[in-house]
Amino acid sequence: MRPVGRNGAPVTWTLVVPLKPLSRAKTRLSDAAGDGLRASLALAFAQDTVDAALASRWVRGVTVVTDDPLAGRELSALGARILPDSPGRGLNAALTHGALAVRGERPGAAVAAMNADLPALRTVELDLVLEAASGFSRAFVADAAGVGTTLLSAAPGADLAPAFGGPSRARHRASGAREIELAGVDSVRRDVDTAGDLRAAVALGVGARTRARLADMQGTAYTYDPETRAGSVLLDDGTPLPFDTAAFDAGGLRMLRPGQRVRIEVAGEGEQRRVVLVTLQTF
Repeated sequence: MRPVGRNGAPVTWTLVVPLKPLSRAKTRLSDAAGDGLRASLALAFAQDTVDAALASRWVRGVTVVTDDPLAGRELSALGARILPDSPGRGLNAALTHGALAVRGERPGAAVAAMNADLPALRTVELDLVLEAASGFSRAFVADAAGVGTTLLSAAPGADLAPAFGGPSRARHRASGAREIELAGVDSVRRDVDTAGDLRAAVALGVGARTRARLADMQGTAYTYDPETRAGSVLLDDGTPLPFDTAAFDAGGLRMLRPGQRVRIEVAGEGEQRRVVLVTLQTF
């Protein structure tokens, strides 16, 4: 069934997705992921989010507001429009900028702001949320914690008025936006800021790019010499990779037992591929 707006007209949405420069994204994952992995995960989250959103039958397009050149190239390749964050004044200013750009071209556009960190997003669940949003002037979806917001919609003629960050659920409710309280849309609520959030997203089933980043960085301790603090890791495809003392020390470990699941960071290609960090897996 095609969703209809308050005036009975069909509604398709343009999503506005904000994304920080990758070097500054997902800092709360720092304890679980080094800077290289953290940045690559932030990009993978955004790719899986945008990919799932563009597959929605109720999504006309996705505008990503970002100044990150790599993210811009990768998300543009998926079909997103890339808009520089010219205000440079934080999340809500970026969202307002994106919504104004969309409506500058199509004044009657229905717009919705959505987080870039929904790696488990399922298109069918987003469809349900957007169908429900079509019945309201403004509506929002609370995050899994029940404190923040993962999506905020504004029908044609309504200002988006984003108030994301911290306890935004209460702010959006106080602003008059209707809360969408649907069962079975967990993937729309599951944003990822911490290692615990990532574990929950993985349990729901993350998208292909996030899954690939995690698979690349996980393995099982295979050998370990407590005298030299060197050893090897067995990747999930059965490939052994050695690690030296510096890689072990970089992970902050005191001991490692063969059979333990570990997270690794790898540098180089082919015969030059080497482990530069090994630590216990925390997601």
